[in-house]
Amino acid sequence: MNVSFEWSTKLLSISPPGVKSPALGSVDCLDHQHQLVLCISITRHTQEGPGVVTMEASALKAWELDNNVQLIDPKRDALYNYDADGQKTIAAARPWTKDPNYFKHVRISATALIKMTMHARSGGNLEVMGLMQGYIDQDTFVVTDAFRLPVEGTETRVNAQGEANEYLVEYLDLCRAQGRQENVVGWYHSHPGYGCWLSGIDVDTEAMQQQYQDPFLAVVIDPDRTINAGKVEIGAFRTYPSNYKADPVGGTTADGFQAVPLAKAAEFGAHSSRYYSLEVSHFKSSLDAHLLELLWHKYWVQTLSQNPLLTNRDYGNKQVLDLSSKIKEATMGIARNQVAQSMMMRSGTKNTDKAVEKLAKDANLIATKERSGLIASQVKASVFNGLGSKENPTS
Repeated sequence: MNVSFEWSTKLLSISPPGVKSPALGSVDCLDHQHQLVLCISITRHTQEGPGVVTMEASALKAWELDNNVQLIDPKRDALYNYDADGQKTIAAARPWTKDPNYFKHVRISATALIKMTMHARSGGNLEVMGLMQGYIDQDTFVVTDAFRLPVEGTETRVNAQGEANEYLVEYLDLCRAQGRQENVVGWYHSHPGYGCWLSGIDVDTEAMQQQYQDPFLAVVIDPDRTINAGKVEIGAFRTYPSNYKADPVGGTTADGFQAVPLAKAAEFGAHSSRYYSLEVSHFKSSLDAHLLELLWHKYWVQTLSQNPLLTNRDYGNKQVLDLSSKIKEATMGIARNQVAQSMMMRSGTKNTDKAVEKLAKDANLIATKERSGLIASQVKASVFNGLGSKENPTS
């Protein structure tokens, strides 16, 4: 198919094949495997100022659409008016003690989402940790803000120490002095490159918090996959009571599959029956909209100029190396199964097919992200490299 767009930092409008819009130029990017042709064009702006504003606003809108950030009803900006009496009533009733699956939804403000994501990204390969403020609205956690904790993490774990506890107390005192009465409703931490799920340490941490500070929520953000996907990779979880038995589910994608590094594969499924995931959605109030515009104004040009393949190069290399290790392990496993099955005169094709299918899904995920990054870099280079010259090379 042949698709043509008006360009202002995002793909705005679609026109039929062969129809060109008045623009500085266009470029075709062909994905030979899928026969997908993208024709990108740039709209001519008569004044630099309005053009920049339009591009910035369009990029912000694209980010909001990708992450499903919705503007709440202006009448409901009272969402930020903390109802102390209402929260005391809910805390006294404690309906979550009667139903381990009572909480089903999490609503995170756009500002809190950005703060958590930027914090997770700043940690690089090390895990980081912070806390979330908000309140309970029936079966929903409403997260209005988030703040980081001064903790030291490793590539596989992060634990809060005495310094973090002192910081927490002082921070909450300052918030209340400024009229912010929201309590801490959960904690967040990062899983750089290995998905959104809870490890054994995470499950124990969340279970302890639920025992003494319930209602409490655990949120996991993967900064590496966020860069790769162009949208925030996030998951929200709560643990079950120790005497509750549940079916193992864990964190997966819509089709029930999540790529996990080989070193984490065993732990990924080991504790999946001890917790469940909550549906995550995002919102912005009128105040959030203003704060989001300020944050976006500062960072959007940097985001546009970056190449996800270069920014996340180390993560891409790790994915390929991890896939290679999985293939070697699967090959040896298949060989052992074939020998065992031949001795027992049984067919092991079913197990073999599952192993190969899982490897194929892993490889397909990597290839899809790499292909998307290559197309994006080609489009940016072809569109922007010739701007300012008398003869645009993209024409």
